[in-house]
Amino acid sequence: MERPERPRANGCGAHGALRNGFVRGPPGTQINNIVHNGGLYKRPFNEAFEETPMLVAVLTYVGYGVLTLFGYLRDFMRQWKIEKCQNATEREEQKDFVPLYQDFENFYNRNLYMRIRDSWNRPICSVPGAKVDMMERVSHDYNWTFTYTGRVIKDIINMGSYNYLGFAQKTGACQEAASKVLSQYGAGVCSTRQEMGNLDKHEELEKLVARFLGVESAMAYGMGFATNSMNIPALVGKGCLILSDELNHASLVLGARLSGATIRIFKHNNMQSLEKLLKDAIVHGQPRTRRPWKKILILVEGIYSMEGSIVRLPEVIALKKKYKSYLYLDEAHSIGALGPSGRGVVDYFGLNPEDVDVMMGTFTKSFGAAGGYIGGKKELIDYLRTYSHSAAYATSMSPPVVEQIITSVKCIMGEDGTTIGRARVQQLAENTRYFRRRLKEMGFIIYGNEDSPVVPLMLYMPAKIGAFGREMLKRNIGVVVVGFPATPIIESRARFCLSAAHTKEMLDTALKEINEVGDLLQLKYSRRRLVPLLDRPFDETTYEETED
Repeated sequence: MERPERPRANGCGAHGALRNGFVRGPPGTQINNIVHNGGLYKRPFNEAFEETPMLVAVLTYVGYGVLTLFGYLRDFMRQWKIEKCQNATEREEQKDFVPLYQDFENFYNRNLYMRIRDSWNRPICSVPGAKVDMMERVSHDYNWTFTYTGRVIKDIINMGSYNYLGFAQKTGACQEAASKVLSQYGAGVCSTRQEMGNLDKHEELEKLVARFLGVESAMAYGMGFATNSMNIPALVGKGCLILSDELNHASLVLGARLSGATIRIFKHNNMQSLEKLLKDAIVHGQPRTRRPWKKILILVEGIYSMEGSIVRLPEVIALKKKYKSYLYLDEAHSIGALGPSGRGVVDYFGLNPEDVDVMMGTFTKSFGAAGGYIGGKKELIDYLRTYSHSAAYATSMSPPVVEQIITSVKCIMGEDGTTIGRARVQQLAENTRYFRRRLKEMGFIIYGNEDSPVVPLMLYMPAKIGAFGREMLKRNIGVVVVGFPATPIIESRARFCLSAAHTKEMLDTALKEINEVGDLLQLKYSRRRLVPLLDRPFDETTYEETED
């Protein structure tokens, strides 16, 4: 993705090469090779989002309104010392300075989040496998502080960790290999890759990841979040255009903002919205100057971690080719969790990895480790080794973590001489479909794709966020609940993450308890009125392709 040569008036580079975004065929020819969207898919793609019932939406807004009114009342009482103020405030001697704490911005945390704070940051004291042990804690001041009772709650069914393939474990081949490497290399490297921190294990990992992804080269990083936020600025800058899905992860959003490129947002997984932005970018060029954009980069995720939806990758690639733009695919949640061989969303759709310019993913989920990677052409990886902040300034990955990844990837690929990896990929797919089907039969509103192991169950009302998490914990089920501002204000939800380590008995137990809590809190809102993600069926849209 090197910077193109000086632009010419007709939008071409040297020797008549087409600039980014320009589509043109030979003189006298017509563009008539039309492929319907439906023809791009080699498998059924079932993804729909049920509409929020009107009464539920109204009651949710009313609930937030009541909470806001009581919040202002409590702030008034705190100001007049009627109620003790426990939130961070400016010291009296600093009142004349520019405020360090934005009081109004903390209103939500102070008056809404604090009421249900016990639903988050729960301390785990075991391996985050299919079951976990949790330290019990209580609060005597309405969740401002917590006190540990000394009791450990045993064998909680873990429905919240991203342990998709069950490699987060303290026994087995991965643990044995990591222990051996720990005794040989130690825990830390104490240097960057460019100085004294480039181990043979790092080289082995990158070659293995490249083979696993089916790309020319790959590079590993010590932190998944920084893989996005620090590499996007190395790829694009001022004069470039980023087209980002509206539900992209915070790491992608931060990386785009740090790059200095112009950012435009398209509706979630909506190809009509994306194509409109691409057309506008080609027709109008950069603001004021009208020069062609240096690069157009499309940012998407494989699985969207809050929606449970899967990117419409065949259509994105078709648009990318049509408008000669670049594609950056974040496979943090999809790598290992999708596809017949666990190679992610590209494998899931049966596509060519070469059609994705930048393949990003993390080792923190399916592989039970830490860090991230970027895969692609050798020229791209060589460029990032020099210009990526994550490569130049970050300490190298810990050797035991590297070995955990190597062992788990080999297991998935079958290079360990067993079929355990393939069996886990298959088991995850079966668990996902079974769990989603049962929840829908019970009457819950479930978001996302039927093959996505991320399963959002809609709660909507603010009072039910904390209530659902507490009631599930009482029944020894650990879940993650999510509300505003991480989601739209009326779309609070519980998010379940399926794992290959979950047995059918565990899932049946969890489903039984979810059903009981659903009846208790009246969460079964479904009317079976499914609303497609797109405004119109995707078969109606056509793409025009030109032969090279």
